[in-house]
Amino acid sequence: MADRKKDQSTFTPVQVDDQYLLQVNALKKYFPIKDGMRVVGQVKAVDGVTFNLKKGSTMGLVGESGCGKTTTGRTILRLYKDKTDGQVLFEGKEVFDLSNKELRAMRTQMQIIFQDPFSSLSPRLPISEIIGEAVREHKIVPKAEFDDYIDQVMDNCGLQPFHKDRYPHEFSGGQRQRICIARALALNPKFIVCDEPVSALDVSIQAQIINLLRDLQEKYGLTYLFISHDLSVVEHISDTVGVMYLGSLVEYGTTKDIFDNPLHPYTKALFSAIPIPDPTIKMNRIVLEGSIPSPAKPPEGCKFHTRCANCMERCKTEAPVQREIEPGHYVVCHLYDK
Repeated sequence: MADRKKDQSTFTPVQVDDQYLLQVNALKKYFPIKDGMRVVGQVKAVDGVTFNLKKGSTMGLVGESGCGKTTTGRTILRLYKDKTDGQVLFEGKEVFDLSNKELRAMRTQMQIIFQDPFSSLSPRLPISEIIGEAVREHKIVPKAEFDDYIDQVMDNCGLQPFHKDRYPHEFSGGQRQRICIARALALNPKFIVCDEPVSALDVSIQAQIINLLRDLQEKYGLTYLFISHDLSVVEHISDTVGVMYLGSLVEYGTTKDIFDNPLHPYTKALFSAIPIPDPTIKMNRIVLEGSIPSPAKPPEGCKFHTRCANCMERCKTEAPVQREIEPGHYVVCHLYDK
């Protein structure tokens, strides 16, 4: 079964590159649509995503709701049992080829901070147990050092020792997100998926959490995949940015290149919605017509052609390929075909 699935793969395997902590190549994750026991279709949540992430850096992943950002992060962490196609290399090892024993060891290296800091915390456990449960399970520190270790982790995340015996409902939203960060940090990870970690927080608290994440990254050399729909936050924290539309990356490059010179029509439309804090400047808003097509039946050719003002005839039938327009700046659009 595994060999047959491999024979159906359409991607070219990439070579391991030591400068990257994470290499994602043509990653696909489809979910079956069932009518009773029959599979009648597939939701193409992630459809051929490719990017590399250097050690100690942050990649921002942006796009409209439902474009596949969260599914990409969860698939990379192997929170789903399998992938449909593609490669996910973490420190040169294919994540989906690991045995249960190897996967258990890698779980400590790859962590996630969820969007909702309340529902992701057990209401029945005190904070010390929430942060320390996995530490004890994976034997991160000797038993005699456990309490001091938890105190240190909490202190690094702006939490006080007297918080240890309190429960999640006794904290504010910002404090609960600090607890989520502490829980992830306690396992000494190398890579953390930040799944819209500040979207549920007030603006002033957002800044505190973003600064905390940056301080922890500098202190421990962490690597982040930062998923967000807030472009101003992404610009502030990210080294590279990927723009997703309907399960695919349409543009990828350094933060400076993407924000200073957006190339894809979808990226330009997203950026035109960023508010400018100057009433004298008139915003040239690009309004996208229509709604996002269904990922269960994406349009033929370029997925964006149904909403694109620059649509050409070939866009309706021929899918564009990724092109490097300038060093490190990639775009998937027929406008840049040579």
